[in-house]
Amino acid sequence: MRFYTRRVAVVPVIKNLTKRGNSLALVIEKPVLELLGANADTAFDVSTDGQVLILSPIRDAARQEAFTAVLDKVNARYTRALKKLAE
Repeated sequence: MRFYTRRVAVVPVIKNLTKRGNSLALVIEKPVLELLGANADTAFDVSTDGQVLILSPIRDAARQEAFTAVLDKVNARYTRALKKLAE
């Protein structure tokens, strides 16, 4: 059972594509990259539903497993407190 959720302020930004050779590029500013924990070496999964472009940083599997393990420990140890906070 997990109680962890992320709250993110969504601030819409209008961006234009930039011509790069025969392609177009989307420039992502440093503050957004920092929020995502991404840098120039970060690989991104790019997907679309035909209307929306979705960019998701690919996370290291070992790091994700370690985070999940710690999260499970915290949730197990503080179940009651987390439930009260959620109310």
